[in-house]
Amino acid sequence: MGLHQIPRVAKGDVPARAGIGLKADYYRTILETQPDVGFFEVHAENYMGAGGPPHRYLTAIRERYPLSLHGVGLSIGADRPLDLAHLLHLKALIVRYEPGLFSEHLAWSSHEGCYLDDLLPVPYTDEAMNRICHHIDQVQDVLGQQMLLENPATYLWFQESTWHETDFIREIAQRTGCGLLLDVNNAFVASTNQQWDASSYIDDFPLGQVQQIHLAGHARQTDEKGHPLLIDAHDRAVDQQVWRLFRQVIQQIGPMPTLIEWDANMPAWLELHAQAVMAEAQMDVGTKEQRYGSLG
Repeated sequence: MGLHQIPRVAKGDVPARAGIGLKADYYRTILETQPDVGFFEVHAENYMGAGGPPHRYLTAIRERYPLSLHGVGLSIGADRPLDLAHLLHLKALIVRYEPGLFSEHLAWSSHEGCYLDDLLPVPYTDEAMNRICHHIDQVQDVLGQQMLLENPATYLWFQESTWHETDFIREIAQRTGCGLLLDVNNAFVASTNQQWDASSYIDDFPLGQVQQIHLAGHARQTDEKGHPLLIDAHDRAVDQQVWRLFRQVIQQIGPMPTLIEWDANMPAWLELHAQAVMAEAQMDVGTKEQRYGSLG
């Protein structure tokens, strides 16, 4: 299937509201209380088994809420061919649940059949560009739909890199027709760790291709030189500086499906839901600032 013939179903039925990453801790609460949430998102690899309680709960929740699907195992940036079996499992999951959005990471996480615990960075070179574009074309052809590519949380810069990160991502989107998932926390983490200006990073990002946003919390450390070192921990509330960058994004592109990611040290449901409520409030503020100018 040619690139521009891929059906564009990325936005589907996922509204421009705040969503929450679905965890087993909250299955019963969600079904019993049916909270006001824009959508839920699941990690694809957690649902690649044939059945069992996770599928029963996800089926029931999918009947009531829009769903987005987030992959962590395709290893788009690896210097090896994609795992076709994994890709076919992913396709079966998409057919089963019909998520409105599907996304993956600009990273690699596997090597010669071994899967690593981390999403690792890629050098921004022409060679890596060609390989990543080939992989994305393959994914979109097999799935028959558009994939969203997420910007990474990085901790170092490869000396051999010849592209700036935002230009690299822009070129990938132009070549493959993929959409983009802007992880605002990742942008802040990468900018802080590499001493970039985070606001300029957002301004340089190809916002016109963004179809979803992620927000999350990060841990703060210092490196051996005393510089701040941020870790993309997903184990706490969204940082105030990340909220500020989020409003900057909304001022430019308007409301977007926006996910609260919280994957460790899980809070009580009401605390997690409050983060989604905050995201919608911030979208409202950003939209007003877009229409009427900054409110100060």
